Amino acid sequence: MKDPISELIACVVQDELSKNLFYLSKEPITYRKVNYTAPGHRKNSLYEADDYITETLESYGYKVEKEKCSAQAFRRDTSKPLASQYSSPMPEDPFYDIYNLYAKKEGTKYPDKIIVFIAHKDSQSWIDSPGAYDNAVGTVAIMEIARIIKDYPSNCSFWFIFCNEEHTPWTSVTAAQNAKSRGDNIVAVFNIDSLGGKSYEDIDSGKKTNVTLYTTPEGEKIADMMSLVNKKYKIGLDQRKCMRSSPGDDDGSFINAGFLNAIVNVGSFPYMDPNYHAETDIPEFVDIQNVFMSTKLSLACGVYFDINYKP
Repeated sequence: MKDPISELIACVVQDELSKNLFYLSKEPITYRKVNYTAPGHRKNSLYEADDYITETLESYGYKVEKEKCSAQAFRRDTSKPLASQYSSPMPEDPFYDIYNLYAKKEGTKYPDKIIVFIAHKDSQSWIDSPGAYDNAVGTVAIMEIARIIKDYPSNCSFWFIFCNEEHTPWTSVTAAQNAKSRGDNIVAVFNIDSLGGKSYEDIDSGKKTNVTLYTTPEGEKIADMMSLVNKKYKIGLDQRKCMRSSPGDDDGSFINAGFLNAIVNVGSFPYMDPNYHAETDIPEFVDIQNVFMSTKLSLACGVYFDINYKP
């Protein structure tokens, strides 16, 4: 069988990533949080982002499903360092309906086996940050991957999930626990978060970075696959893997639910973006070429897993 990966990754369009990134983190949507509504707008900015993601995915031919969750905005504690100024809401703070979005592509050979791509689509609820690196870049990467593989005859099913991690509780927990309750057979989880975010030193040196974090032995196999695919398809990233001592981020929600084949792709670890959780996390500071290369790698690895998966 002809290997389709080279042709698929050649379809990643940097301008498409940039267009969606600026739409979701500058104009017309500056923030993506349920507790902010722009002057003169009818909907809060998170709902506006949901509408844009949904309409874009529908234009690719997907039917988008919504999963309702209940969450609060974090409070801000300015006595803490900027990156960690979120603090727990008070009981009297309002709860909001917020949604996970799903776009699903059915597999041809193993339709009951599911490969998940997940990214949190919200920006920080406690601060006015555009959240370009965290995590508009992951959102637009998954949108682009969904566009490219829509008509690819995959063996397994692909689910693209857009959740919320900057409100509390994380809505990926709802997604993972509902998958467990339904008995979904999720065989791999690729969490995409803050692609290309890195230190000033790496920025100045021109490095194009990707770090795959894993927590379980099953996740380490996917991390090793990321390195293999990066070399095999000459993507050119400075790719490395790193083990975490306990589950974290949205992949951790799935690990805690029993889906152990889960990783997250990030730009650096420890995370070194100087604008992390700040008002200055703007799209102009994003290394869009790094995001472009990292999107190719995540796409390539997801398809490589699909091709080589054996029940």
